[in-house]
Amino acid sequence: MRKNQLNRGMPKRLMYIESKSGPLDGAEARIGWVTFSKTGRTIYHGTRTLLRAATAAGNYIDTDTDDVFWVSGIKQSGSNTHPAGRRIKIVVDDDALSAYQAIRGDVV
Repeated sequence: MRKNQLNRGMPKRLMYIESKSGPLDGAEARIGWVTFSKTGRTIYHGTRTLLRAATAAGNYIDTDTDDVFWVSGIKQSGSNTHPAGRRIKIVVDDDALSAYQAIRGDVV
């Protein structure tokens, strides 16, 4: 795998994924584990395959539905939403909760 700013050379990483096209599995945004393609240009989250869009940094397009997503790393402060966005409800995937709490410094 080619190391880049997004994957940091890791095979999987905890990421913030915000849908710009509607609900993402029942939520406006999710925090969960993603894996990367060999080049790092494609992200896999659950059953979704997200291909990096050429339009703007952090934008990805679902290869099956053409829905647009904004993907970024997890921030310790908890301010993960898009800077131009609004207040939204974020759901943390069950398998990512303890790792997210560790990043935030919450008691596990």
